[in-house]
Amino acid sequence: MSARTHLDALENQSVFIFREAYHAFKNIAMPWSMGKDSNVLIWLANKAFFGRVPFPVLHIDTTYEFPEMLEFRDWAAKHYRLKLIVKINEEARARGVGYERHDPVTVTHELKTVALQQVLAEHKFDALITGIRRDEDPTRAKERYFSPRNAQYEWDYKDQPPEFWGQFASNPAPGEHVRVQPLLDWTEADIWRYIEREKIPIPQMYFARNGQRFRSLGCSPITKPVPSHAATIAEIIAELDQTKTSERAGRAQDHHERNAMQKLRARGFM
Repeated sequence: MSARTHLDALENQSVFIFREAYHAFKNIAMPWSMGKDSNVLIWLANKAFFGRVPFPVLHIDTTYEFPEMLEFRDWAAKHYRLKLIVKINEEARARGVGYERHDPVTVTHELKTVALQQVLAEHKFDALITGIRRDEDPTRAKERYFSPRNAQYEWDYKDQPPEFWGQFASNPAPGEHVRVQPLLDWTEADIWRYIEREKIPIPQMYFARNGQRFRSLGCSPITKPVPSHAATIAEIIAELDQTKTSERAGRAQDHHERNAMQKLRARGFM
């Protein structure tokens, strides 16, 4: 299969999942981190729905975002004509929760997961369209295209619904919601090849400056760049072919303790 045919197949599958979700759920939102994967989601949503994103996009703002990411958010929201919801866990910040006093897992749970739970309760969303991929880490590899969360926002990764013949879990009980994953089968290299082909706008932090670039974007105190001279997408793809370092190696919350990501995701983290 050629690279173009492979990307076309991934694109078609993702568009199908978008449309299935839009048909199945009444109140959808799409979390948006401004990273490469969530910008691919914005692009695919525009393709799926003929030039518009017909549901709100949701930015969980920890208040520790890189300034460049916030600048990109404001530009992209206008460029794509997005209905943007920004959510901060004000109660946790008022209690002093932050990287200055707490470990990364605690801060991630309070300022991302709990903030997400708050906005779910406020807006009664029954589905979230997320940009996770199976190749990011072993925990995310356990996900389904339509992955239920219970009324406590928890994920039972040991009991996932089967998805035979395109039949998806689309009937959450009151208080529950479903995570919809259109990029589940994409790899990091697929994402970059698609961004290159489609000329999708992304934050410039992904490209090398002074011998470093960001491979994954998160909160500024705990997200570190990797050594790199890749200043173009072609150079990034070539670099990926050679590296053995995981994509999220620079994200401290993933490595703070054993099985940190699995514990965070079981409690509702994206």
